[in-house]
Amino acid sequence: MTRANLMDVHRPGIPRQAGSGGSTERSVPQPPDLHAAWRVLVVESDSEDAEPLIKGLQRHGHEVRRVTTGVAALRAQAGVDILLMDLDLPDLDGLEVCRRIRSASTLPVIVVTGRGAELDRVLGLQAGADDYLVKPYGFRELMARMDAVMRRAGERPVVPAVISYGPLRLDPTTRQVNVDGRPVSVTRKEFDLLYLLASHPDAVIPRKRIMQEVWEGVWSRRTIDTHVNSLRNKLGASEWIVTVRGVGFRIGCV
Repeated sequence: MTRANLMDVHRPGIPRQAGSGGSTERSVPQPPDLHAAWRVLVVESDSEDAEPLIKGLQRHGHEVRRVTTGVAALRAQAGVDILLMDLDLPDLDGLEVCRRIRSASTLPVIVVTGRGAELDRVLGLQAGADDYLVKPYGFRELMARMDAVMRRAGERPVVPAVISYGPLRLDPTTRQVNVDGRPVSVTRKEFDLLYLLASHPDAVIPRKRIMQEVWEGVWSRRTIDTHVNSLRNKLGASEWIVTVRGVGFRIGCV
């Protein structure tokens, strides 16, 4: 398939001039470019799909980086504004990549894939994708979807990729915890709880909010207390998590 044909796959309906000696099709006025400039991460292993997509995004003024694997996507997500991801990757399935990203951040994700069945769409959205677009697609439709997703993302709280709080360091991409450079082994829920507290260093997080965000609303006072005590022991000091009686918890500092 030629490069020109590839571009047609992504931008159908845009008039072209006929070949030499042929008639010229009547041009259709195009709307002005109203898109903001974003840092876009394209996760696509197929170069024939990736190249025209990247060039189209760059023509609209966006800064684009491409990776070809799920592991590379997890490493490269920090510092980008939006992620466009195929599901068919050579290492991790795109659904798993999406789940891992969503478990740690609010980075906008649009799945751009050849999987067009209803079940695939449902699974993609359930994995945390903000939108789902099936190949082949129109480039103007993609831009409109990106605009819509970015408008919604503007209403979300900004979550830093890595939190450094005194000697405590939390990396949501790798879900690693370090204190004074020493790795601390924590469970998934322990990380989620600690990350929630460290994301709001000047606030007391109520027990109810902790249960809603970490345990999805399943209320148990003992569950929180057990995880708090475990974290205090693993971090090496009870002062890392301060109990505010009758309210909840806040991050401390040692």
